[in-house]
Amino acid sequence: MGYHYKLKITGFLLLTFGITHIPVCNTTQSSSANGDSLSMVIDIPHILARKKIVALTDNSSTSYFIYKGEPMGYEYEMLRSFAEYLKVDLEIIVAKDMNEIFDLLQKGQVDIVSANLTVTEDRMKKVNFTEPLIYTRQVLIQPKPKGWQNMSAEKLSEHLIRTTIDLAGKDVYVRNESSFYSRLVNLQDEIASKINIKEVPGEVTTESLIAMVANGKIPRTICDENVAMVNQTYYPQLDIKTAVSFPQKIAWAVNKNSPLLLSELNNWISDQKNTTRYAVMYNKYFKNPKAAGQRNESEFSSLGGNNISPYDDMIMAYSREIGWDWRLLASMIYQESKFDHTAQSWAGACGLMQMIPATAIQYGLDTCGGTPIQSIDAGTRHIIKLDQYWAKIISNKEERIKFVLASYNAGLGHVIDARNLCSKYGNKSDLWQNNVEKYLLLKSYPKYYNDPIVRCGYCRGQEPYNYVREIITRYEHYRNTIKDNDGKEVFADAKSTLTE
Repeated sequence: MGYHYKLKITGFLLLTFGITHIPVCNTTQSSSANGDSLSMVIDIPHILARKKIVALTDNSSTSYFIYKGEPMGYEYEMLRSFAEYLKVDLEIIVAKDMNEIFDLLQKGQVDIVSANLTVTEDRMKKVNFTEPLIYTRQVLIQPKPKGWQNMSAEKLSEHLIRTTIDLAGKDVYVRNESSFYSRLVNLQDEIASKINIKEVPGEVTTESLIAMVANGKIPRTICDENVAMVNQTYYPQLDIKTAVSFPQKIAWAVNKNSPLLLSELNNWISDQKNTTRYAVMYNKYFKNPKAAGQRNESEFSSLGGNNISPYDDMIMAYSREIGWDWRLLASMIYQESKFDHTAQSWAGACGLMQMIPATAIQYGLDTCGGTPIQSIDAGTRHIIKLDQYWAKIISNKEERIKFVLASYNAGLGHVIDARNLCSKYGNKSDLWQNNVEKYLLLKSYPKYYNDPIVRCGYCRGQEPYNYVREIITRYEHYRNTIKDNDGKEVFADAKSTLTE
């Protein structure tokens, strides 16, 4: 699942990538440096054939997060852009333990690792790195002394570590197996003194360590300067001016047995870095500290809390009525109104759930949209009505939800027409993906909307087609970043619901 940029694999496209002689998937087993057997190796032909690229990243203020209902992050936007370039879907997997990321890549479970990775010699033995996206250096994160606001720069420096030599005998907390750990080990040799390197587990993120320093739980840590600068916007009590390394490369990692993917990425990165679009995106995340601070401090950011919208409590309550994960209902409401309860469409649909007056009046809404709770109440009652219809026909709940979503957007009659067309042409009328959704798209062509079995005529099918996909895609992002505080997840595996 992901952003659904589809590509039909043709001989022309394969020639374009210069790979007509290479099998779609290399299923041979290879071995790692320590002799372990690795899983299937995947390269560009397989990625194109399955129409999806799988990327591993982390939840952080620079990589991937949710802000006001939308997925954001430098790494995320770059990955989405690359998927668009390949015309494939993007599936995001969030790293649970940063110490395992290269194992997942070597085993072929992900295609790219994109998580502000520093290029090191040890890592280059395991994986291939792309051309650098960013150059940065590692810096010491340490708390400023009490009363720092009234100190001159010179006076402030007297209270802080300003040279790497002064790290001798000091406690520094870093994630084990990270580039920061390696740097501290090497630094001990350079200064001929022991540093008390305090190792933390791989599941502890760099930004968690920064927060611990800010809150006085640990004395200091190390991180990349680009990440430090973003985090200092909401932790002004931290000092980030002491460098502990020379500039280093930040890049994406790919499997050593994916040469075509590496080549394609390198060409794409080189082109991207010369575009205005890239400059705007880079500045958004790394050169605009005020905006970064607002995003990170917002209660509607996955970085600052676990909220999606001001209406989460209402959404949770009503999601129980329809048996949905509240994050799925939230994704639907975002699709309808972007959580703007005053929103009104060109067609007259109003409120959080954008109900057309003729439908809304059936549920007691006699004014445009009503209050937020009235809109959610009416909208979920309409969902229940649609679900009751489809429950008689579609027994699988995951499939039925897609039919309900499409019916909410396009109207029940159009979805019934698409299902009938699907049956007529020998496709699976109980499956949405690549089956009923296809005939909803085709209902914009005379051959199909004039068919005698079609009762509701023309339908601009692209809208409900995108509607279902975008809601479930966003739901996946919510599942990646927002904890489930209420109820059960609707899809056992949301990532597979629209990418088979």
